[in-house]
Amino acid sequence: MSVSHPQRTAAPVNLAQKASMIDQQWSPRVVAEMNDYQFKVVRIEGEFIWHSHPETDEAFLVLEGILRIDLPEGCVYVRPGELYVVPRGVEHRTAAEGEAKVMMIEPRGVLNTGQEGGERTALNDVWI
Repeated sequence: MSVSHPQRTAAPVNLAQKASMIDQQWSPRVVAEMNDYQFKVVRIEGEFIWHSHPETDEAFLVLEGILRIDLPEGCVYVRPGELYVVPRGVEHRTAAEGEAKVMMIEPRGVLNTGQEGGERTALNDVWI
């Protein structure tokens, strides 16, 4: 199945502009692909649910605001311009006191709620 992606042009992707186009928090939107990996931007505020991804690591690059990643052994604060990788299988919960804009890097098809599912599960493979 071939999918046409609007970003496949000579123009660079403006992450701040893409994040500003997202109208709903906790709804990751794909902005680019590389091999089997997707680059997604998301706006978050408050706390997400505890979950894990047994099959893959998950990377978070903060664009704006401060991202808190709760882990079993404590929490990590990730600031603009910083990157944090949650290893595969590690239970985690993302959170932000004020709004944060974040880019996530993960394989195509990974659900934002991992195996937990539920009402916070976002539609997958939605491009902006």
